[in-house]
Amino acid sequence: MKRIVFKVGTATLYENGKLSNRIDKIVELLARLNKDYEIMLVSSGAVGAGYTKCPLDKSKLENKQALAAIGQPLLMREYKERFNRFGITVAQVLLTAADLDSRKRTENARKMINVLLKNKVIPIINENDSVSVEEILFGDNDQLSAYVTYYFDADMLFIISDIDAFYDDNPKINPNAKPIKIVKEIKEEWLKQECNPNDEFATGGIVTKLKAAKFLMDRGKSMFLTSGDNLDAIEEFLKGNHIKGTLFTRGEDESSSDKQKSVS
Repeated sequence: MKRIVFKVGTATLYENGKLSNRIDKIVELLARLNKDYEIMLVSSGAVGAGYTKCPLDKSKLENKQALAAIGQPLLMREYKERFNRFGITVAQVLLTAADLDSRKRTENARKMINVLLKNKVIPIINENDSVSVEEILFGDNDQLSAYVTYYFDADMLFIISDIDAFYDDNPKINPNAKPIKIVKEIKEEWLKQECNPNDEFATGGIVTKLKAAKFLMDRGKSMFLTSGDNLDAIEEFLKGNHIKGTLFTRGEDESSSDKQKSVS
């Protein structure tokens, strides 16, 4: 495994209307991993950041676009300051659906990403919400991160969420719900559930994560879901120890496979 995409959700970055200290821990993690891997970060949070400065009604498209325009540079500033402490340069990459809907534009974007990664610059990617002509073009950043993983030739997607794993039932309703470590097939009924984002500025929920996983699994790639409070699960998984979180894959249990490779 060489190239990895990380997706961070709004509910992970913001708590009670303020930037959470989870962002510091996420940056520290990515800074460590950047030494051995090529790292891309798909980050939500622009609308939430904008709302802290200008509390507009986000139910209106033009207001949401304005909040994204206000918040994107604020969010990038937060990332830039934190990564700079580790001597890492970051780059802002804003995409629209058209960028990945054209072979030429996709190839141009891929070449640009390759240059950044070759120079150990971490691309911070978001949808260009401020110029979107539809309410949501990709659907949400879960979908965007899956597209980025596939079209920019990454080996795997890690989604850092407020959800620590995929469960066999809704853990908020059923206290006996159990986390599933490995999912090798996405059932249709799972995709028909109602989207249930936990944050007022989030557009996703477990359903959008399942759709992202299916997109990648159908194309021979894998996804790992864990919580922003369980970042150790990511490093352990990369070492070959699948302790927490859910791996979505059609292939062999990658944690076991990687572990065997590291032993041999």
